[in-house]
Amino acid sequence: MMLNRLQPVPVDSGFEMSGFFVWCGSLIRVNDQFHLFASRWPEETGFPDGYRSHSEIVRAVAPNPLGPFVFQEVVLSGRGGDYWDGKMCHNPKIVRIGSRFVLYYIGSAISSGLRKIGYATADSIEGPWLRLPGPIPLGDDANNPAPFIEDNGAVLLAFRDEKLRMHIAQAPSFVGPYTVVSYDIYPAGRLEDPDLSFSDGRYNMVMEDNEGVLTGSVRHGGHLVSSDGITWAPANPVKLYSHTIEIEDGTTMSVIRRERPEMFNMHNPQKSRGEPTHLITAVQSEDGTKCVVQSIAPAN
Repeated sequence: MMLNRLQPVPVDSGFEMSGFFVWCGSLIRVNDQFHLFASRWPEETGFPDGYRSHSEIVRAVAPNPLGPFVFQEVVLSGRGGDYWDGKMCHNPKIVRIGSRFVLYYIGSAISSGLRKIGYATADSIEGPWLRLPGPIPLGDDANNPAPFIEDNGAVLLAFRDEKLRMHIAQAPSFVGPYTVVSYDIYPAGRLEDPDLSFSDGRYNMVMEDNEGVLTGSVRHGGHLVSSDGITWAPANPVKLYSHTIEIEDGTTMSVIRRERPEMFNMHNPQKSRGEPTHLITAVQSEDGTKCVVQSIAPAN
């Protein structure tokens, strides 16, 4: 997983929606279709802060992992009332556990701006989705859930707090209970938007390097590795992606922000196991926002 293995992106690939900011792409393969879960919120509410009150999670499909993806439905939106996700739903991460689909995400209550992590479950990728009545208890403000599902069903969950400190929780299954086992895994700098995967006998975490302390470049993609999923160290090389994306027509896209990385293995039902075949990121450019899916060349 390194910068020089990322391949040019096809023209008109990925996922975008007119009139909306699109962010937070999370991809899963079901039979011969690829389902991209993403966040969207109306452009008139502003970027990025409009998500805090207006974000909803949508699903789009394509016959291949690069897209272009076609919008299908709104999956989750703020459900009102006194619920923990009454105001908005954001940061989707879709996984499959046995025959069930589990969609991790964040929400906030109408009465509070605090973000919380929870999940919804379904027997079909098309729903219906059953939500938790309350969030996973991970602290006052928990954000950016990144689940990794072990072979025995146990969950390793990376997340960050309001100060962009990255933490690790564990649970014997997705239903919990969740216990934080490692606090502030990289105290040298602020990190966000983690994604967990496992290849070459080690856990991998990719994320946005918010301050540039890890990679030397502000908001570029960083890469940490771990033998146990609890103690983490910088990979070599440590930079996963930059803010320049090559296009198949020979042009390049220079982005203002590039966040929410996810590693995807199209050949494994557990998409985060094995050598990744694709990188998903959310990008903001002068033309707006979109979810970009980029092929990764096989390792030599």
